[in-house]
Amino acid sequence: MPALVEPMSADDNRDIVPQPLTAAGFAAFGDVLEDSTAPVMINDGMCRRHGDLAGLDFDSSGRGGISLFVSKIRTLPYEFELLERHPLGSQAFLPMDGVPFLVIAAAGDSAPGRPVAFETDPYQGVNFHRNVWHGVLTPLGGSGRFAVVDWIGDAGNLQTHRFERPYRVVRSIRGAQDS
Repeated sequence: MPALVEPMSADDNRDIVPQPLTAAGFAAFGDVLEDSTAPVMINDGMCRRHGDLAGLDFDSSGRGGISLFVSKIRTLPYEFELLERHPLGSQAFLPMDGVPFLVIAAAGDSAPGRPVAFETDPYQGVNFHRNVWHGVLTPLGGSGRFAVVDWIGDAGNLQTHRFERPYRVVRSIRGAQDS
C-alpha cells in the first residue's frame, strides 16, 4: 500500500503552472533529450549525430529494452494524484509525433514532495533517472506514441504514490495576472 504524504491545509494551492523544459531546470530529475549539443557528421555527411544525451542506468537483474507506448491524449487543465518511480532503471520517453507533452516530477525519498511540471517543445524527450518520482505519460496531442527505453526484467520495478488530494496543471494561476 503506498504511503501518503502529510495532509495539506485547505488553503494550500494545488495548481501547478508548467515551465518550459530545459536541461538546467530538469537536471535534478533526469536528462533532456534534444538536438542542442554540437553534432558529429556521419553517413557521408548526410546525418548529424547528437550522441550520448542520457545516462541510461539499469540494474544488472534485468536489461535495457525499447518499447512502444501509446497513451491517451490529455488537455490542460490536467488533474493528477498518481506518481510513480522505477528503482531498477532509468526510463526515457521519446515522442514520435512531434507534439509537446507534459512532464511531471517530484523530489523525495520514501514519498514525493510537491510536484513540478514541464512542457516539452515538440522535439524534446526526457530520461528520468532511477528512483525519480514522475507522472504518467501525458501527451498533449498527436497519436500519443512514444518510444520508451527502460529496464526490462522480472523483478518489481514500479513503485506508486497517490496524493490524498489531486494536483492540477494549469496554464496560469488565476489572479496572478492581477497582482
